[in-house]
Amino acid sequence: MQKLPLFIVTGASGVGKTTVMQELRVLLPDFDVFSTDNDNFGTTASKLEYQDRFNLLLHFANSVAKSGRGTIICGTFMPWDAQKCDTYNNFSELCFINLHCDDTTRNNRLRNREDKDTWTDEMLASHEEFAQWLLNNAKTAYNPPMPTIDTTSTPPSEVAEHIKRYVILKWKQTI
Repeated sequence: MQKLPLFIVTGASGVGKTTVMQELRVLLPDFDVFSTDNDNFGTTASKLEYQDRFNLLLHFANSVAKSGRGTIICGTFMPWDAQKCDTYNNFSELCFINLHCDDTTRNNRLRNREDKDTWTDEMLASHEEFAQWLLNNAKTAYNPPMPTIDTTSTPPSEVAEHIKRYVILKWKQTI
């Protein structure tokens, strides 16, 4: 059986990963789109630790791949998290896509969410550092190198179109 690539849309909190999911489901109907967010796992599974959730998602993606379909996972997910999963080697490659926006935009988005009271200045600063780390390491810590899509003023539908082009290009290279 041919190994297929797995696509992961990542980035700091507030960059638009969850927002772009519905657009991706419409634009890429032959792909299953999952999230790493707690609320996508139901009450029992939502209690899973992050690594257990990541492992479960890769199992889902592996099952999807057995039917010849692709999977996109949206959420903060790092290569070393994926490498710890049982089914990591069942994919031809993991293709990460970084969503990024400027610090002011991200901080405003986070401060306007339902959970806005949890976003302290320290947490916002931590996400600023993480977002910068992703930019600085996109070409060296990721194989293949991770493209970045700026979501500062780009509408979610256009962000999804960028993701679609990348996914289709990589998919065609594999099949």
